[in-house]
Amino acid sequence: MLVAERHREIVAVVNKRGSIRVTELAQLFHVTEETIRRDLEKLESQGKLQRSHGGAVRTESTERETPFSEREIAHVKEKSAIAREAVKRVEEYDSIILDASTTAWQMARLLPNIRLTVVTNAIKVAMELANRSRITVISTGGTLSPESLSYVGPLAERSLETYHVNKLFFSCSGLHTEHGLSDPTEWQAVLKRRMMSIAGQCYLLVDHSKFGVQAFSTIADVAGVHEVITDDKVDSDSVKQLEQVGVSVTLAT
Repeated sequence: MLVAERHREIVAVVNKRGSIRVTELAQLFHVTEETIRRDLEKLESQGKLQRSHGGAVRTESTERETPFSEREIAHVKEKSAIAREAVKRVEEYDSIILDASTTAWQMARLLPNIRLTVVTNAIKVAMELANRSRITVISTGGTLSPESLSYVGPLAERSLETYHVNKLFFSCSGLHTEHGLSDPTEWQAVLKRRMMSIAGQCYLLVDHSKFGVQAFSTIADVAGVHEVITDDKVDSDSVKQLEQVGVSVTLAT
């Protein structure tokens, strides 16, 4: 194996696992530990990974999350239509989860003041619903992500363990029929996976730009989604592929 090829493979392994030890890499590539240390030093200088004591870890740059302020002005018309359609699935006395996506926030703005329990990790969703007297809002708490204005991390994940909700309304950065749902950051992906596990029905709110995309961290397989609500710009082949695996698709207009 050429050095350049080994370097590419090392970066791929580190990005996939998050971290790995020098001894493991040496065994994997059948070279000495000293060779691996030189490789890691070179790759760190190129910004492709970070060396740690006895190994290497993934660089944070592989997990950049697009700030909320940027996402809320992208595909606004489509997201508004999706949110309007999603609200139709909410019934009085439901318990629901709204994630930290801009589409879920749009949905929160449209929710009527009826008896609901809303669990959310999103600051903007909680603030939007704060004055709805009949809606009970439960915030997960956790580590604040300034990019998404949401709570993530172990505390947020543990807070969901004691709940079961009727419906989850969430989004993701990538929707791929083979590779599933994905997000740029592992923290968001893990939390959304937890949300899916405690929901009776999972409604995925994604505009057409998310189809065919595979982001860094996998959330779940598409089969875990009850219904995909998207806009009418999505291509028909993508819709057919989802329907073939048993996922209902609704086009919002």
